[in-house]
Amino acid sequence: MCGIVGVISKQPVNQLIYDALLLLQHRGQDAAGIVTMQGTKCFMHKARGMVRDVFRTRNMRALPGTVGLGQVRYPTAGNAYSEEEAQPFYVNAPFGIVLVHNGNLTNAQALKKELFDVDRRHVNTESDTEVLINVLAHELEQAGRNLPLTPEEVFKAVAVVHKRVKGSYAVVALIAGFGLLAFRDPYGIRPLCFGAAVNGDGKEYMVASESVALEGTGHHLERDVAPGEAIFIDLDGKLYARQCADSPTLNPCMFEFVYLARPDSVIDGVSVYQARLNMGVTLAQRLISTMPPSAIDVVIPIPESSRPSAMQLAQKIGKPYREGFVKNRYVGRTFIMPGQGVRKKSVRQKLNAIGVEFKGRNVLLVDDSIVRGTTSKEIVQMARDAGANKVYMASAAPPVRFPNVYGIDMPTSEELIAHNRTLEEIRAYIGADALIYQDVEAMKRVVAALNTNIRGFEASCFDGVYVTGDVTAADFETMKAQRAAQPDEEDVPERSRLALGGQGPQA
Repeated sequence: MCGIVGVISKQPVNQLIYDALLLLQHRGQDAAGIVTMQGTKCFMHKARGMVRDVFRTRNMRALPGTVGLGQVRYPTAGNAYSEEEAQPFYVNAPFGIVLVHNGNLTNAQALKKELFDVDRRHVNTESDTEVLINVLAHELEQAGRNLPLTPEEVFKAVAVVHKRVKGSYAVVALIAGFGLLAFRDPYGIRPLCFGAAVNGDGKEYMVASESVALEGTGHHLERDVAPGEAIFIDLDGKLYARQCADSPTLNPCMFEFVYLARPDSVIDGVSVYQARLNMGVTLAQRLISTMPPSAIDVVIPIPESSRPSAMQLAQKIGKPYREGFVKNRYVGRTFIMPGQGVRKKSVRQKLNAIGVEFKGRNVLLVDDSIVRGTTSKEIVQMARDAGANKVYMASAAPPVRFPNVYGIDMPTSEELIAHNRTLEEIRAYIGADALIYQDVEAMKRVVAALNTNIRGFEASCFDGVYVTGDVTAADFETMKAQRAAQPDEEDVPERSRLALGGQGPQA
């Protein structure tokens, strides 16, 4: 999961992209990058770290141009600590292409070999984004050979990319001298939307992972990019759209609604906030069938994503909703921190209990999901240390039992607390007096009810169904080996910064 944005305007876009990345910071905290284009020349700056740390005034001044894109990175493939694997990626032929990508390619290794053996293209990192940009570059070269590059040729290239590439991908790319291209995989797993604003010089377009990036920068959300669809906006601001996949189906990632997206976003016509409220209703029904609500004195959410579900649950069972934990807003989201050691270390730095809400009470803690169980275990203990009489735990999501291969950082079964464990074994591990999980089918039903065009979800981590149909046991082993090869944070060299467009590395 990453956050991506692209803008085409008649005015400088560096500040606009920066502001959009701040609004998407929750989608990735490991690295950030921006590319702008002036004429046919690209200017790039990217580094490890948060948006505010990566971009200083001098960096922003060195990003001129009225077209650009940016990304905040949360690594799921390749090296989490490699500066070279931060996005955007750039290739100089054909034309000059810069690309950002949100998702995870399931056939990246096979494509990498194919690129070298057949297409004669070299991939220098372990990033699947570098694989993707080279596939796109090759197909653009084939489609546009001996012809002017028109939207028609661009769409032909994307159609072949869809045939070659497997997995999840939402993409924004710049083609030097031509315009901005955005497309989404044929299953619509990762989100992508676009909108427009009218300024003094004409119409300005923005493409982004979430609608909040558009609304927060003064753009009107026009619609989502459809699964398999590509949109191309030329340098004159004219927008072209084409369905480039043979049999597209909409299967948005359920984890976007559970945890990943901001609650004020709308993804594929579904309000993330309303989806979480609906999950609270079904979780309340599940709880009532499991234990008497009279056993509960107070409902307390684990900040931040679980709040809507917890509020709705409390209302449905007639119990008070209280804020029992204070979150340190200067610590990143623990679920998306690379490395289990870093994750464990940050929980108590991130949350602190308000003793008066726990002392002598039977508390129901509500979290958006329970993935590895380490955070839940520590939070339950924090509640006991604060004086709780009984500590019950409820998860607004079903048990996470299966690996995810589409861009969420939980690819190995061994890391999942619910994998091959009973409910009682999970409850005992986290130390709760009772444990209540969301029902998978109920969750799908109440989210799908918010948009009747949705026929299914990518919910593989809950139900074990991989919508692309090409995932094998060998893929899990490959990803497991990649994770084992990740360096510890302590072994990573001092951070550097990468730049393009006449700038050298900067401290």
